[in-house]
Amino acid sequence: MNAPVYASVPLPVQGMTCASCAGRVERVLSRLEGVASAEVNLAAERAEVRYDAQRVTERDLIAAIEGAGYSVPASGLRLQLEGMTCTSCARRIDTALRGQRGIAGVRIDVTQETAHVDFLPGVTTPGDIVATIEDAGYGATVAERSAAPPEASTWPLIAAITLTLPLVAPMVLWPFGVTWMLPGWAQLALATPVQFVLGARFYRAAFAALKARTGNMDLLVALGTSAAFGLSLVMLIQHWRTGGEAPHLYFEASAAVITLIMVGKALEKRAKQSTTAAVQSLLALRPQRARVVVGDDIVDRAVDELRTGDVVVVRPGERFPVDGRVVEGESEVDNALVTGESMPVARGPGDEVVGGAVNGAGQLRVVAERVGEDALLSRIIATVEGAQGTKGDIERLVDRVAAVFVPAVVAIALVTLAASLLWGLSTEASIIRAVAVLVIACPCALGLATPAARAVAMGVAARRGLVIRDGDVLERARHLHTVVFDKTGTLTEGKPRVEALADARGATTKPRALEDTDDPLREVLRLTARAQAGSEHPLGQAVVRAAAAMGLGTAPPDHFEALAGRGLRASVEGREVLVGASRLFTETGIPIPDVLVERAEAWAADGKTTMFVALDGDIAAALAVADTPRRSSKKAVARLKEMGLRVVMLTGDREVTARALATELGIDEVRAEVLPVDKANVVAELSKDGPVAMVGDGINDAPALTRAEVGIAMGGGTDVAMDSAGAILMRPDPGRVADLIALSRATQRKIQQNLFWAFIYNVLGLPLAAFGLLSPVVAGAAMALSSVSVVSNALLLRRFE
Repeated sequence: MNAPVYASVPLPVQGMTCASCAGRVERVLSRLEGVASAEVNLAAERAEVRYDAQRVTERDLIAAIEGAGYSVPASGLRLQLEGMTCTSCARRIDTALRGQRGIAGVRIDVTQETAHVDFLPGVTTPGDIVATIEDAGYGATVAERSAAPPEASTWPLIAAITLTLPLVAPMVLWPFGVTWMLPGWAQLALATPVQFVLGARFYRAAFAALKARTGNMDLLVALGTSAAFGLSLVMLIQHWRTGGEAPHLYFEASAAVITLIMVGKALEKRAKQSTTAAVQSLLALRPQRARVVVGDDIVDRAVDELRTGDVVVVRPGERFPVDGRVVEGESEVDNALVTGESMPVARGPGDEVVGGAVNGAGQLRVVAERVGEDALLSRIIATVEGAQGTKGDIERLVDRVAAVFVPAVVAIALVTLAASLLWGLSTEASIIRAVAVLVIACPCALGLATPAARAVAMGVAARRGLVIRDGDVLERARHLHTVVFDKTGTLTEGKPRVEALADARGATTKPRALEDTDDPLREVLRLTARAQAGSEHPLGQAVVRAAAAMGLGTAPPDHFEALAGRGLRASVEGREVLVGASRLFTETGIPIPDVLVERAEAWAADGKTTMFVALDGDIAAALAVADTPRRSSKKAVARLKEMGLRVVMLTGDREVTARALATELGIDEVRAEVLPVDKANVVAELSKDGPVAMVGDGINDAPALTRAEVGIAMGGGTDVAMDSAGAILMRPDPGRVADLIALSRATQRKIQQNLFWAFIYNVLGLPLAAFGLLSPVVAGAAMALSSVSVVSNALLLRRFE
């Protein structure tokens, strides 16, 4: 057994509130096999752990802390990579980084040639991370999110084409009866710089791969072209020594293969940049400068210098530089490119605006509430970029295939060489067949098949107001069996209003009728509104708005207690106020008059929700609250049904109320009177029939969003809901759910097409090359085109509607 190799690491720990928390973290760490000691400093919020690096990793330590209910905050770093030519390179960088101390997570995006690294600042630094990548044979620079990918120099490609054209000209002219060939020394002079100067990148990458005991496309190219060049050089030297008829040399094969691959890589790079064009266009929405109010002056400043609380002036036609709230002026705002809303919306004092949106005809002054990385547009971009770096099950399977691909191709080439020699072919012909095998193999097409399609799809989604936080959503959404909608704020506008009030005798009146009267219901409404002022529930806010419209005070209550799924208890001006559903009064033993029960039944049949109010232990009134269905809800439900999906409505409302709305929207299945804590259980139960998507917007939807196969949060909902979801609808439109599922299915079709083409190139090309039916030049062209065709096919997703 190997001797222990002990290491120590300081881990920041968040979420500890007392000594028992610190003790719990110490215990879970100490129980890990391989941990020698663990000491937690509550004041510093840090754990010092000494462990055997051969038996446990830092990621194991982090997982143990997170499993105990705490978090280990890591810093994020985005790097622009250089020298990465295929997925084997990405895998090698990933392996190198994960082997470094202090790395909490790595995501390599081959389409953007970037790396997203989560690291522990107390253990490693960005400089150490860059050095690790450089030691693996690649380049890396810290990337600014606003920076576009660096443009590659074109002179090497132009030089390669210029030097190669005279070499391949005889092959091109031969079918037309023109027999002409350069002297051997001229071929050598043209091919040498292509092979060893312009093609040096292949040797460097191949050497780095061998150093890391792995293989990649560059290794195959270096081996194949070196064999063709070396064979030609040997034949040329023999001819110089012995004289006689000039032999057929293969300098054109080695040079043409390198040049064709360089052309293919240039086209591939351009196509890959197009896959992320949507993200780059989002970056372009962000203004670089802003006019800031400073005293009586207006000062021009860089957007990066803005701080929360700054007041900015936005002129007609300009984009908003920050997320904020209008403090002066009125205008219409076009959010189309940010949230997907097709029509401009009116904005005035008190209204929110989003950075990147376009101001209409009026000048506005806006106080900044979210700036920099906290702004909505920045979060969308960061989310999409992060999701593009995640891998689904298909991609992980392809990675496993790609890991053995290069060694397998080298083995096939050696078998081809040996078999050709045993078959009686000349050494020259045998080597050329092996070279063709090496250069036609294309692991790049396999590696790009999935991420290229996903990158395009996420960009398409982002431009249409669909932000995909978890890259796996695109893979899982196509399998969905059931879509569950929360009712309030999802299928409805989430802005209910008080429609009617009834006193304890059942006498009913409209809120407007209580203006300028001394009706006792007016006082009940005032006290109820004060009690509800402490609640964020949409029904409670409806009562507050109704009271405010009459000029009634809505100051917060003296005491407030939320009763989850039932209502609330509050103390207002010395009186106890109880507001909620009938179950709350059953639990507290306060009887509801039969006349109010009947009134509530009638309201429920019309789709209205009833709230009962008790003052000092006696029922005082009942309030009917109604919410308007979103205009797109009915069409959204119909479309989902046409797609073969089961649609379920989930709500805490009474069965009768919920059924009324469900009937209006065409929903056949309703789960009503569900407490917030039970929503996740309902999703789990529905999941037994197949994968479930949950669509919600509130804090109480968060557990269900997490439990569902696909969690979808409505834009404008709570931060907790959006953090729990795998996808966010920036515009609160249920119809976007069907768009997401349709996009998932379209993306999967593209991935399948890409994988088919990637595999067919290799499945057909390798045997043809092995049997001598493809020359190295044709094989190299096929290899170069395979990656281009895969990425180009993925780009067709941009036409998705």
